[in-house]
Amino acid sequence: MQTTILYIGRDTEITTVMNRLLNARPEWKGICVCSDNEAISLCKEQHIDLVLLGNGIDAECEKVLRAKLTGIKPGLKIIQHYGGGSGLLYGEIMSAIN
Repeated sequence: MQTTILYIGRDTEITTVMNRLLNARPEWKGICVCSDNEAISLCKEQHIDLVLLGNGIDAECEKVLRAKLTGIKPGLKIIQHYGGGSGLLYGEIMSAIN
């Protein structure tokens, strides 16, 4: 069973890298966006297991985004990921989904 992970970041180049990393594992389906509105729409339309918040999201935007996403899907796991190697990313995701 695939785990669907929504990554929200502000930097398009980093978002592209995250898309590659998340979709490199057959057990993960990564969806990567730079816009909060797009993330909210995706959360309404698709099953999302985990949300990763990337760099560039300020504290106020994060607070609003968390409220909107959990309003759509109560109990949705949302964690921060601001960088590090693919090993760190794997560890963060596995800790969140287990």
